[in-house]
Amino acid sequence: MSGGAERTEVLVVGSGFGGAISAYHLAAGGAKVTVLERGPWLGHDEFEHDYKLGSSYTRIFDFVVGDGMSVLGGNCVGGGSVVYFAAMPRAPRFVFDRKGSIGRRMWPKSISRTTLDPWYDRVEESLSVARQGWGDVSYAGGLWAAACSHAGRTANPLPVAIDTAKCVNCNWMMAGCRFEAKQSLLVNYLPAALAHGAEIRPLHEVQHLERTADGGYRVHYNVIDGEDYRTTGGSGVIEAKIVVLAAGAGATPVILQRSEGLLGRMPHAVGRYFSGNGERLNTAVVDEDKAAGLLGLDRGSGPAYGANHIGRGPTVASWDRLDGSLPEYSRYSLEQLYFPPGLGTILAQVPHGTGPSWFGARKKEILKRWTSWLTVFSMIEDDNEGVFGPPPATGNAHRISQQLLGRGNLRYAPTQNTLNAWAASDAEVKEILEQDGLAQVMPWTNDLVGAYTVHPLASCRMGDDPHTSALDDRNELRGHPGIFVTDGSAVPGALTVNPALTISALAERAVPAIVEAAQSRGIRVSYGAPAPSGPVSGLRQALPLLPRPVGT
Repeated sequence: MSGGAERTEVLVVGSGFGGAISAYHLAAGGAKVTVLERGPWLGHDEFEHDYKLGSSYTRIFDFVVGDGMSVLGGNCVGGGSVVYFAAMPRAPRFVFDRKGSIGRRMWPKSISRTTLDPWYDRVEESLSVARQGWGDVSYAGGLWAAACSHAGRTANPLPVAIDTAKCVNCNWMMAGCRFEAKQSLLVNYLPAALAHGAEIRPLHEVQHLERTADGGYRVHYNVIDGEDYRTTGGSGVIEAKIVVLAAGAGATPVILQRSEGLLGRMPHAVGRYFSGNGERLNTAVVDEDKAAGLLGLDRGSGPAYGANHIGRGPTVASWDRLDGSLPEYSRYSLEQLYFPPGLGTILAQVPHGTGPSWFGARKKEILKRWTSWLTVFSMIEDDNEGVFGPPPATGNAHRISQQLLGRGNLRYAPTQNTLNAWAASDAEVKEILEQDGLAQVMPWTNDLVGAYTVHPLASCRMGDDPHTSALDDRNELRGHPGIFVTDGSAVPGALTVNPALTISALAERAVPAIVEAAQSRGIRVSYGAPAPSGPVSGLRQALPLLPRPVGT
């Protein structure tokens, strides 16, 4: 290490699921851990219910428009956990045997649903994940379930990381939960990491890495202005023996691409095989009389439904097509989803419109009925078509506005496999919701921002084949010992369900290997801390370590 440089033992880039989980376990094991987070650090009382510039809505999101694909992600301490809808299903068993575009098993042979289940268990304990009952679901979820039943399909309440006793059904979950009902990382892993001495630095955006003479890493960062993210307030360097990259699937590969000139050649798969988790949205405009007559819905006075905005995120999904006996690219989930006004109202199209219909007089008419909308979220099996071009000079994208919006170098051209899967899921949503005239349905437009995802994956994926995977099955970057990737970019491909629980389980699974690598580099660290148990974990000054051999 350099004589005058700032030093830490483990440097974690990003504080979302992959970063927070790694930081907690390594700090609890005795390592000196520093977390660099490009976004701000907001308390629960700072999460606002508006769309004003400078409010939580613009400060904690990162919306990057690419060529054919746009990515919406978190930009704050807590990362994607602060802006997610807390839906936490496990990936179906067939996912781990997918072949995708490479024609052979994408996942490492050491990972299957069976081998990942114990790690799922651990995350579910940490985040208090529980399946909702029918009495917990939103009005929109109930409508979707009733429509599925009417059309001969099944539906299920989703498992979620939500304290229903605290939830007020305000449907502002994407702007952060001011009621501490959503189990974001701000109430479990991160306070537990802090209790064990980890340091978290917000508004620190990592630019690139280089090697030190002793085999460690020197990490270069810019300090970002808290009001205008286009402005930097200086820069710095910190050296570490271990680096954990968890900046998100839209940023981790960009950091590595920018570092290639100093670190040496990157694995071929860095910045390739990006997946948008096969995501697609349809908006239905519900006929309120049909909702009453066909489905027997009744809310007393007023319309039978008229409650698109009441409730929380997704609460009900149809998993009829998550059948491992079906051919690849024909399996998908259909999930009721509340997408707040703004992007959702812009991209929604007029049902049965001809040509682009996301604007114009007919669009104004359906906007008047927005409380009677129902949005359905499809997650199909895509072909990992995304490729990142040359990285921008700084950051993960060229910042266009003061906050929120950027232009990125991701190129995405969907293959016929992906297009066919989207078409099949669109057709089923239409068949279910237009049954007997219940609603009129139209997919969101791709004309404005291309395809879109809130769950970017696979841009530095793990696998057994060095040519098609950037990481080995221990999450270590090929050819660069001591660099680990634990965010969504490590997931090999689309999961057909919400990915937060799988990303978290893979991060938990990666920790023993990171600890082992740290030990080999002279860091006095052990593995075996218990799962943090909700908000009380942050109040403990020392959690007892349970004896557990490294690697179990």
